[in-house]
Amino acid sequence: MLLELGFYDIPSSTEFGSTTSTIEYCCTTAEKLVEEQRKFDTLIALEVIEHVADAAEFCKSLSALTAHEGATVVSTINRSMRSYATAIVAAEYLLQWLPKGTHQWSSFLTPEELTKILKCAGVDVKEMAGFVYNPLTGSWSLLDDISVNFIAYGTKEK
Repeated sequence: MLLELGFYDIPSSTEFGSTTSTIEYCCTTAEKLVEEQRKFDTLIALEVIEHVADAAEFCKSLSALTAHEGATVVSTINRSMRSYATAIVAAEYLLQWLPKGTHQWSSFLTPEELTKILKCAGVDVKEMAGFVYNPLTGSWSLLDDISVNFIAYGTKEK
């Protein structure tokens, strides 16, 4: 299932997965899926948590949607001076890759904060890595540096 919260256009998202009939596209919230008692073996929330009103409640919803011993993957932006310089000043104001005001630095989470929030929600973080976009090649790479963008992988606790 591709869950869209309104940041991107569902029709263009469906073009991406048009060769795969197993993807269900829907424009809803994690909380609505919890109400429907949906469960997923793997849940991936990429670049979403920094835009929600309550990160802890969002992680509780992610945990509720993850099947027993299932995987939860969350990516976000670290609340660091380096992330402020790159994700806000450079991406929004200098390069204008994103509309100004897309990100609020105070909404970014440190890796420690995300780990704690996920743990309280019942997800045990197993691995974490940084990732970076290379505008010259148009590709993303994983790296050990988690000072800007990072991704966490965890499993639902018993």
